[in-house]
Amino acid sequence: MKLIDWIASSLRAKLLTMFIVLTCVPLIVVGLVSYQKSFDTVFRNSKAASLIVGEQLARDIDLLFEDTGKLLELGNDPRVLHFLFSQSDTYADAKDILKMMDSYSDTYSDESVLNISIINLYGRGISDRRGVFQLDRNPLRNPRFAYLTQRPDDILNIPPSQSSPLDRLDGSQYDHASVITIMTAVKQRITHEVIGFIVIDIDDAAVGRAINGRAIGETGLFYVADADGSPIFSPTSGPSGLLPDARSVIAHKDRHMIDSSRGKPKFIFAVESPRTGWNIVGYVPLQEIVKEANAIRQMIIVSVILCIVFTITLHFFISSRLIKPVQLLKNKMQLAASDYLEAKVVVTGKDEIANLSSNFNVMLEKIKGLLDQSIKEHEEMKKAELRTLQAQINPHFLYNTLDSIVWMAEAGRNRQVILLVESLSKLFRISLSKGRDWISVEKELEHVHSYLVIQQMRYRDILDYEIEVDPSLRRYDILKMTLQPIVENAIYHGIKNKRGKGLVRIVGCKTPENELLLIVEDNGAGMSREMLETLRRNLKRQQPPEETGKEVSGGFGLHNVERRIRLYYGERCGVTVESDAGVGTKVIIRIPLREEQAL
Repeated sequence: MKLIDWIASSLRAKLLTMFIVLTCVPLIVVGLVSYQKSFDTVFRNSKAASLIVGEQLARDIDLLFEDTGKLLELGNDPRVLHFLFSQSDTYADAKDILKMMDSYSDTYSDESVLNISIINLYGRGISDRRGVFQLDRNPLRNPRFAYLTQRPDDILNIPPSQSSPLDRLDGSQYDHASVITIMTAVKQRITHEVIGFIVIDIDDAAVGRAINGRAIGETGLFYVADADGSPIFSPTSGPSGLLPDARSVIAHKDRHMIDSSRGKPKFIFAVESPRTGWNIVGYVPLQEIVKEANAIRQMIIVSVILCIVFTITLHFFISSRLIKPVQLLKNKMQLAASDYLEAKVVVTGKDEIANLSSNFNVMLEKIKGLLDQSIKEHEEMKKAELRTLQAQINPHFLYNTLDSIVWMAEAGRNRQVILLVESLSKLFRISLSKGRDWISVEKELEHVHSYLVIQQMRYRDILDYEIEVDPSLRRYDILKMTLQPIVENAIYHGIKNKRGKGLVRIVGCKTPENELLLIVEDNGAGMSREMLETLRRNLKRQQPPEETGKEVSGGFGLHNVERRIRLYYGERCGVTVESDAGVGTKVIIRIPLREEQAL
């Protein structure tokens, strides 16, 4: 988990991981495929070579038995047939047979033949070692002779482990030698009746020399097993008790397999000797015959390690050129996040990081510009609010109102005095509003109503007013002192300049676009087209009129409202003015609906 967190938190770690994965994974995959291919090829070639050695060994053993088996041709000699059929041979006949045995031995065999014996069914025989002899038992008591009587064409090859004392017809004993016995029946030429047997004893050292003279790999060996898989000849360098079981490999359809039942896996195979029916079993540790594949595997491992080292070196070289500018940019961003907007990056190069650094510098400049603009707009907003408030407490308005209260009190018009004082109190209380910028539409209407009450008492003969606002809109919030400056302009620039009684009408409704529409209209003097265009142009440019000191409310009422609406609501909101000279003026305020906020 810590490793994953480290990789996820560091760009350098991500690059290192990417380099290793993209470089080493394909190499490992290719290496594994190459190793598997080489392993299969080496194993296939080594298996073929081992089988060739086993087949050669089987041919050598077959050749040994073929050469020795030619001695069995003695059974076809007329003198031997006469000896077996007759019971009255002379010494000269026996001597001729012995000479013939020596001649056959010299011609077809070597010193591995220990003895040649011939015997008839009556126990009378002759051997190379003892000459003529007579058994004191029936030869057919030997089960092998009984078998050959039933199958006279067979040749029996009896290994030392299966030999019996009954096989030593003349009672010969062999010092320091184990004997392989070859037996076959001798048949009468015409009737093919079994009349005797030939027994040849061979020193098993001949087979041992063939087995011990062949090896597989460094420690692989051969041994000879019978048709059932039981060992009959074992190599002198390996104890027979540790020989692998040959029965499984003999029963296998391919006659070769990999055996892992005893420790390290071994390759075992069996080749049958056609002459003897025995099996030449070879076994060798699998590691030895695939040594070349293991060398390839080690080379692949070394290549992967060298590749990783090279990748890490390349990573640090590249990351020092890529990560260092990114790290510098990161540090500058942290400085900028801590309100230090002079943390600019020195741009070097023309790559993506240089472009990013340049954009970062541009972003800092824009942020500084926006902050300066915000500060300036905030100051202008405060000035506009101050001017609006000053208009509310204009000394002339206050003096005139107080004068009205005095003369009404002197005239005993107490009700009007009370109404006038209450209206003035509400006017100033709502104007302050505990310092809040937003009040409800209901409070804003109450504020402008108080102002109209005061002005109506002063200008009873020339002023009348109407307020028609949908009651459902009174719960929404509106910017404080939005309507009063507009109403003030309507009175001083419209109604007072008109002959006769004038009317100020305030209308409020909700538009289909979910906006609040407020209209202040009067039937005063109005404005000429040129004056209207000039006013509209100044409002659009946010250019207030010049101060002369003679304007009511300083002449800034309409411009202050326009400015404050744009600052608070956005540029798409504001004030629209329509006017006709001699008809009147209509001021339209369009702002978004804003739910009343809980205090």
